[in-house]
Amino acid sequence: MPSAGPDLSTSDLPTFGGLVLLAAAIGLLAVLSNRLSERVRVPTPLLFLVAAALGAHLISALDDVPHRSIERLVTVALAVILFDGGMRIGWPRMRSALGPVVAVGVVGTFLTTLALAVLAHVALGLDWWVALLVGTAIAPTDPAVVFSVLGQREPAGRSGTILEGESGVNDPVGIALMVGLLSAGGVSAGALSGVAGDFALQMAVGGAVGLLGGRALLAFMRRVALPSEGLYPLRTLSGGLVVFGAATVLSGSGFLAVFVAGLLLGDARAPYKGEIERFHSALASLGEIVAFLALGLTIDLATLSRTDVWAPGLLIGATLAFVVRPVLIGVCLLPFDLSSRERGFVLWAGLKGAVPLLLGSFLLGQIPDGERWYGVVVVAVVFSVLVQGSSITAAARLLRIPMRITEPEPWDLSVRVRDEPDSVHRFTVEAGSPADGAPIADVADLSDDVWVSFVFRQAQLLRVRGDTQLLAGDEVLVLASQDMRDRLVAAFKLRGNQPDDR
Repeated sequence: MPSAGPDLSTSDLPTFGGLVLLAAAIGLLAVLSNRLSERVRVPTPLLFLVAAALGAHLISALDDVPHRSIERLVTVALAVILFDGGMRIGWPRMRSALGPVVAVGVVGTFLTTLALAVLAHVALGLDWWVALLVGTAIAPTDPAVVFSVLGQREPAGRSGTILEGESGVNDPVGIALMVGLLSAGGVSAGALSGVAGDFALQMAVGGAVGLLGGRALLAFMRRVALPSEGLYPLRTLSGGLVVFGAATVLSGSGFLAVFVAGLLLGDARAPYKGEIERFHSALASLGEIVAFLALGLTIDLATLSRTDVWAPGLLIGATLAFVVRPVLIGVCLLPFDLSSRERGFVLWAGLKGAVPLLLGSFLLGQIPDGERWYGVVVVAVVFSVLVQGSSITAAARLLRIPMRITEPEPWDLSVRVRDEPDSVHRFTVEAGSPADGAPIADVADLSDDVWVSFVFRQAQLLRVRGDTQLLAGDEVLVLASQDMRDRLVAAFKLRGNQPDDR
């Protein structure tokens, strides 16, 4: 009786081994990508995008990958990225910059879309519907590209939070708007009314599912023990995807749902939280590379070489970087108390990335001459990543944006306990914070119940005495009651990174 299983004959094994070798090599390159990006000052995702496009051009089998499969793969990768993005920010940090994040993420996205649509209509002669689709595709941002260039440095203060929060908000906004416009099939009063209704429904349902799902997942993480610590990150990942799927099934924005759920988990305490955060951070970095690789397969290099593709793409990319974003997003930020340096960094660091490419790929087969307009979107994104991305480090230095060094900590000195401790706090002394340069006695003097237990500095465990001076970068373990946490945060954190700073 013939076997129903896969047929791996001897002649097929070399081919299969070659595929495994290729996939493993790509995985290793993805792991090493941040080091490469730090050296060449070009965002690594762009290198993978170009490599995939060249591969599709030279290897016909890669060019035959179905677009629907690519869209689904990128959709899952983006859900993972947004879930991790929410956890990286956390609700306290998000609350400290909620006003500017909503302003640039929602209002700024609509204004950018409209401005680009006007440019495409007037300068390129597109009808309003196609012009709006092109503008919607290019409007969202991608802070992961920024941080891939900065490497182990992250912007301190609210500028970094605004950039991360902006993308977490405008990605779901852009995707929902694109889906609504494609469903409308044109521009009319009735069609725009339908788009507005669908958009409101997606945002409301996505936000509600994210809120309820995030709370339920947190309770599940805290109350249900698992037999192995390796299962805890997998449970969180599965829970995040459940939130995404549930919101999508209910006609909501799954991307907004996972971002909101991630925000709720961000600073919440749960068993094996450190392992969970490290797992999702690594998975999100890999997801960014996978998304750019997959999207690179949809790019036709022959189309990009056409003058009627690269010239409009450069026009849109340059106008967006040097005119549209500085003016419109700058207006959105005017009501908020930001320094001119923070404002300038946010305006320049709004890079494009995977979401604009995904939205641009939706144009293929959906509109007349869709390949051309997708090529225009690709050129605009590449311009943003190459021109703005390669100058991010110089811009941060010129604007004197304070940076946090996020060096890996490969060695662990910890004590695991069965029950959740309610009086242990771990902080990193941030440069410019009240604790930076202060003796331990001044910090411990906040209350008789505050006890600085451990201080680590450059892999050395310091002797804890009242006159021991704390320095930026020190890891400090503090024993104190929970009601002291806000005062401790104010002591160890730079103003602007404090959860209660408004």
